[in-house]
Amino acid sequence: MALHMERRIKLVDVNAQITCAICKGYLIDATTITECLHTFCKSCIVKFLEEHNTCPTCNIVIHQSHPLQYIGHDRTMQDIVYKLVPRLQLNEEKREKDFYSLHGMQCPKQGSDSENEESRDDASTSKTDDDNDYHRSDEQVNVCLECNSYKLRSLKRKYIRCSSQATVTHLKKFIAKKLNLITHKDLDILCNEEILGKDHTLKFVVITRWRFRETPLMLHYRPKVDL
Repeated sequence: MALHMERRIKLVDVNAQITCAICKGYLIDATTITECLHTFCKSCIVKFLEEHNTCPTCNIVIHQSHPLQYIGHDRTMQDIVYKLVPRLQLNEEKREKDFYSLHGMQCPKQGSDSENEESRDDASTSKTDDDNDYHRSDEQVNVCLECNSYKLRSLKRKYIRCSSQATVTHLKKFIAKKLNLITHKDLDILCNEEILGKDHTLKFVVITRWRFRETPLMLHYRPKVDL
């Protein structure tokens, strides 16, 4: 009979794979560059790409003018980091709550541990209700979608309210459906005249691009420009 021996690996032995090369800390909101597959904290790589168009690790050119469109959230990597590093997720959630509290905003992640435990116990009976929630319980963002191109028509209802977890791609699909476009991939969405990456959430856009100005969040759409 073959013996299966477990081999324990120290956290320090895998640190290089689960830390951000920019801030040297453990990955938070792990975000991967599609061109070379190097991963960084989302806030770190976005800030870096505001001034550069190359990967911080291998120096490959991501895109000459819009590198932010070629990064994406790496959920698998983030799950691995949270499982390997004790209390990292709890500490990060606490920092996020403190951040929202400091800015006088409601944190989207609410509820005590007891409430979470209670919800898990009732999961079997409330599954249908949760499935039909359609993210209404999420933090909401008021958005104004303006057209800034004569090649497209304006939306009849340009003001919408949606989950802060909705992405730019969701907005593109919404606009494409309303305008009867063949594909949402032929659209650009901009905030403050800057093209937004397809995987950016509205929460991320509000914090990093709109910078907590008064609502609604003003976004503009136009036909995609290939540079």
